[in-house]
Amino acid sequence: MLPYQTLLTLDRRAPTTLAQQLSTALMSLIQQGIIPAGTRLPGARTLAALLHVHRQTVAGAFEELAAQGWLELRPARAPVVSQQLPEVHAQPLASGPPHVAHRAGFAFRARSAAAEPWPTPSTQWLDDGSPDSRLAPLAALARNYRRATHHLLHPTYLGYTDPNGSRRLRQQLSQYLRATRGVPADPEHIFTTRGSIMGLYLLAQLVLEPGDTVVVADYGYRSVETIFGQCGAQLQRAGLDEQGVVVDDVAALCQRHRVRLLYLTPHHHYPTTVTLSAARRMQLLHLAEVHDFIILEDDYDFDYHYESSPILPLASADRQGRVLYVGSLSKALSPAVRLGYVVAPPDIIAALGPLRRLVDRQGDALLEEAVAELLAEGELTRHLKRARQHYQQRRDACCQLLRTELSAWLSFSVPAGGLAIWGCWRADIDLPLVVAHGRRLGLAFSDGMRHQGPTGAWGLRLGFASLTVEEMRQRMEVLKQALQACYPVAGTASMAEALI
Repeated sequence: MLPYQTLLTLDRRAPTTLAQQLSTALMSLIQQGIIPAGTRLPGARTLAALLHVHRQTVAGAFEELAAQGWLELRPARAPVVSQQLPEVHAQPLASGPPHVAHRAGFAFRARSAAAEPWPTPSTQWLDDGSPDSRLAPLAALARNYRRATHHLLHPTYLGYTDPNGSRRLRQQLSQYLRATRGVPADPEHIFTTRGSIMGLYLLAQLVLEPGDTVVVADYGYRSVETIFGQCGAQLQRAGLDEQGVVVDDVAALCQRHRVRLLYLTPHHHYPTTVTLSAARRMQLLHLAEVHDFIILEDDYDFDYHYESSPILPLASADRQGRVLYVGSLSKALSPAVRLGYVVAPPDIIAALGPLRRLVDRQGDALLEEAVAELLAEGELTRHLKRARQHYQQRRDACCQLLRTELSAWLSFSVPAGGLAIWGCWRADIDLPLVVAHGRRLGLAFSDGMRHQGPTGAWGLRLGFASLTVEEMRQRMEVLKQALQACYPVAGTASMAEALI
């Protein structure tokens, strides 16, 4: 006999009657095939004794199931599950064919920046700085994930877990950040997220109030600026030069406004790739202390540097608890691996957990364990060393193509690191026109609206890391065709002709 006392759980405090609970539970077991068709159930008296309920409760449940066709009842015999079970169909709410609405029947306001059209699979794509997932240690990650599923099949990992993230991953990140960035973070200072943008969103929600002043650099990261705007913050812009954000501009803004937060991407500024100098980093830390503002440091592309050792983050020199540091492993592995982190004082970390639960109960516990193993075995460090070699070669090849093929339309500087090149279009070029022509030729790239600077000049952030040299050459040829069609330049042969 089946363990009915285990399979059938009744709650005397529930608003439904015990008979209703029992009939529903039996129906579910029959639908799942746990109680097959033709099975003889215990009699009402026997089942009542097993479940510690009155016999009439069981009899009432049997009668309801018989009325619906799930059971066959015969006098003086135990009920039997019907051989022909009733088909369960959802009842339509309205007559007539179903209708799918293609527009909302009410007014609403979109609260995010308009997204650029996503390329179709048949379209060639020039991204703005993504890693090449083909180089990532995905086999090792998959192996670690399998191990996690085999060894961690326990309610601790497969149920609700700590919203702060895997303890083991935070321990490994603590060691990794100390070794690579000089950031003195214990596990209690670390909060894991599904990518850096989630960390930036949660921190903005936590520390900003409507009317707060947030300072960003010219040519800013529009997605993050949209987050600040949703919090009701007022944006003020500081200038940007070859050494990063202009400190004198930030100081002047502090004289005119009560600045709450300064947002920086200091290692490779987004989108221009400029690196904030060490001297300016220390000056900004001093300003933050004098004017009592927060520095939100976005660790954008820190792992990719080609000319020299990177300058350490501001968080490595923060002694006042004013720097909130956000990073990501998605650029180190693959954009599909949504995993990032926040480094902050423990009281900030404690406040992020309840805030996260409003939108995302927790992270992917198994993925976090798998990535923790990548860090523990040194695989991530080895991968980044290999990737830097590939990406430096691709950067150099891309810069050479830009010099020889597109210099009539575009000027640029060679980045010291990161995954993209920043260029400026000729002043007379209408970039949306070129983009539209490129799409007709099967090439998709940014229309520059996200990268338009304070003077209105068009910028181009051209990612080189995700493409092989040959893939880059093919796309550059199409881009050149689009430019030549819209803005002809005498004496510019196609790349194919130039190679003859």
